[in-house]
Amino acid sequence: MVLEHFSTGEHTGTHFDAPVHWVTGQQGADVSQVPVSRLIAPAVVIDHTADAADDPDFLLEVEHVKAWEAEHGALPAGGWLLYRTGWDAYGDDPERYANAGRTPGISVECARWLAEESPIQGVGVETVGTDAGAAHSFDPPFPCHSFLLGQEKYGLTQLRNLALLPATGAVVIAGPLPIVSGSGSPCRVLALVER
Repeated sequence: MVLEHFSTGEHTGTHFDAPVHWVTGQQGADVSQVPVSRLIAPAVVIDHTADAADDPDFLLEVEHVKAWEAEHGALPAGGWLLYRTGWDAYGDDPERYANAGRTPGISVECARWLAEESPIQGVGVETVGTDAGAAHSFDPPFPCHSFLLGQEKYGLTQLRNLALLPATGAVVIAGPLPIVSGSGSPCRVLALVER
């Protein structure tokens, strides 16, 4: 059987955000224009599961990243920062997963720093989007989208099983559909870990 066509939302399930997903990245690449060389990259995991369990509005700050670097080394050039909050545990419970808009994320200052000063190519999260649930009220609103996508960086959302990855040493393969003019795509995200 040949499937002639199908339709799906670009930003549904585990998905990839391309720069054109946000107004600050409108001159950037759509998901079909992301170079294949950027779909396979080293990844690090910053784990703040305990903080997010205590406070669903927990925000990753620059000092958290710098403390992680002091212990593990510099963020990988051209790699992914995967932000573990334990939120994937709620992935099969839509009400708990959305949590009435109270989900962990990244502060405005940290989003700006990751976009403008860090060497990473993007951020991956376990929550529905790269921004915190309360990010609509930040200044600017949705800073991860605004800063990262505006700097030709990417987002991976609704990731699972980050608990299985080491703090350093994984390689992520992110395989979005090459949707022409697409601002994003459902994505199969795999991680390779040396055993």
